Amino acid sequence: MNTIYINTDGGSRGNPGPAAIGVVFSDADGIIIHNHKSCIGRATNNEAEYKAIIKALEILLQSKWFAENNIAEKEVICRLDSQLVVEQINGNYKIKQDHIKLFIAQIRQMISQVHLNISFVHVPREENKLADKLVNQALDQEK
Repeated sequence: MNTIYINTDGGSRGNPGPAAIGVVFSDADGIIIHNHKSCIGRATNNEAEYKAIIKALEILLQSKWFAENNIAEKEVICRLDSQLVVEQINGNYKIKQDHIKLFIAQIRQMISQVHLNISFVHVPREENKLADKLVNQALDQEK
């Protein structure tokens, strides 16, 4: 089974403040398959992190490349540098805010639509540099 890695990041300047997301798809050799960056309006850092995951799943659902390359036979590992978000998605941390519960419900519903083995893991910031760079590029372009 081949593996597709998805690194996501979200951030805001101010908390809340202008926010952006970065998403990087790569293969097991580290070759970048696709990336995405965009501003998402005003959000907190955590909201931006969740919106980055949602965008990654939207790309999986809508991308012609993934359909043509038999992604259904691949394992998908989502890597984030937010341990809080990873643990909330994995059900290990309690979620107190209703709007965060809605993000997680949306993520779970989208995962069921893509019919893939998707896991979420925490990685150090150093291993998420490109996604972080995309966030900052999007925010810088918005100025």
